[in-house]
Amino acid sequence: MGSRVVPFSNPRNSPDGVLGRLGSQDTSGLVLNGERSLLISHEQNGGVVPVTSPLVSGRRDISRSMAGLKSFRDVEIDLEDGKVEKDRDNILRGYKPIKLRNQALLSGLAYCISSCSMILVNKFVLSGYDFSAGISLMLYQNLVSVIVVSILSSSGVISTEPLTWKLIRVWLPVNVLFVGMLITSMFSLKYINVAMVTVLKNVTNVITALGETYLFMKHHDKKVWTALFLMIISAISGGATDLSFHATGYAWQIINCFLTASYSLTLRRVMDTAKQVTKSGNLNEFSMVLLNNTLSLPLGVLLIFAFNEVDYLYKTPLLKMPMFWLVITSSGFLGLAISFTSMWFLHQTGATTYSLVGSLNKIPLSIAGIILFKVPTSMENFLSILFGLLAGVLFAKAKMRDGSQS
Repeated sequence: MGSRVVPFSNPRNSPDGVLGRLGSQDTSGLVLNGERSLLISHEQNGGVVPVTSPLVSGRRDISRSMAGLKSFRDVEIDLEDGKVEKDRDNILRGYKPIKLRNQALLSGLAYCISSCSMILVNKFVLSGYDFSAGISLMLYQNLVSVIVVSILSSSGVISTEPLTWKLIRVWLPVNVLFVGMLITSMFSLKYINVAMVTVLKNVTNVITALGETYLFMKHHDKKVWTALFLMIISAISGGATDLSFHATGYAWQIINCFLTASYSLTLRRVMDTAKQVTKSGNLNEFSMVLLNNTLSLPLGVLLIFAFNEVDYLYKTPLLKMPMFWLVITSSGFLGLAISFTSMWFLHQTGATTYSLVGSLNKIPLSIAGIILFKVPTSMENFLSILFGLLAGVLFAKAKMRDGSQS
């Protein structure tokens, strides 16, 4: 879904993709869409700080919010919202936000609108237009991201690292998981309603937490595990009461959860090595967007042939509709918008506000998904969805408290 890094849905439980791209809504894009905006984050005193490029000197002092910052080995991935961002004082090298009044409010609204819109637009393309070539959609969105980021980099608006063979070799395993994450997200979103996708993606947090425990010996307190347990309960109860239950969609979503968690854990292992092979010794979000999306293009082409989407693309009348091209192009721009607005919002507020807003943002997203796509639901299913969304908010608060105590 859009520029992803997942890029990554906000620290640990922001919305996505992704489903989004930059990320993870996902993420995480990531991203969202959650996966498109999947985030890398540092745990710090009082919150989770998303990871981006270094902040240009002269920005306001934010040292208070950076007290107790841990080493880069504590990098973690935001599983929902998805964008790759760095310590708050490392945001946006070469990125100059426009000075406006009430920027905190404006940036927050821009972030929420772009992250929600990405998922809803993808759902509209896949279900509303009944477009059955999810890999092709991903490929086109990634191509839009590559073109836009390349233009911005060439014009000096943003800075990106040059793509070298050393960097590509180090990053290739991450990119394979990235592409798998985006494709399975597309497949699941075609069959499952937005609200249930949002709730089911909480399972990714559980898998990642287990992976952190066994791979990185990271310990979480009881409140974190309690929130994760509530997420599992809500996912099971939501699936059991889903009136539009689709076994294929749920299967793809389960695979997506494992791939998203694997992406985040692998990224954590690879990041230090990747930074060492860059010329500047740093890998900001825009570089990751360019790297991930560029490497995804040849792999995406191969998968289009493997899944026989070429025949579908040749026959479908949708590609002859200008409005369809406008919609899918806008989805590519929305993926990048998630990345830009998340950094803007983080710069104007802080990690705590950023994380909580990302979690709360999934509530109107789920409601909008139910209303706009006229999803049949019951009171039991609605309460299960609401329970899962609130569990996500509790998880965000527990993670911030857990990080401050570490």
